[in-house]
Amino acid sequence: MKSFGKLIHKSYMTFLPTHYPVHYYGLPDGYVYLCYARLYEEGFHKTDLEFVFARHNDFKYNYLNEVVIPKAEFRAPVYNEMVDNPDPDITIVETRRDITSYAQAIKYLKSINQSTVVIPKLKRTKQTHDNIQLGA
Repeated sequence: MKSFGKLIHKSYMTFLPTHYPVHYYGLPDGYVYLCYARLYEEGFHKTDLEFVFARHNDFKYNYLNEVVIPKAEFRAPVYNEMVDNPDPDITIVETRRDITSYAQAIKYLKSINQSTVVIPKLKRTKQTHDNIQLGA
């Protein structure tokens, strides 16, 4: 599914406030997105699951070469596992309580992949990749 994006990392133990796995995706707009589940309390003694879709602000993604690029300067090589780091700078794009599984969450992420909710700069994808490759 090259047109959707690439699962670049799946973390079972994470620094994020959840006990569930976190899925990190590199998408064509040049960003790294993450999807994870967390518990929320609804009413008295009733907890349920919600899925969070967020953009990682510490990294970019070169979709053409499938490479994670940190925004900060690193002296060592950058590995995909580094996207799950302490105190990540993320922007929550959407939280959904009507999704009940990771399979549904990924299907939803695929469905909004081309929308302005997640990828507002899709028309400038090539320009984004050129800027990433030039280090801008």
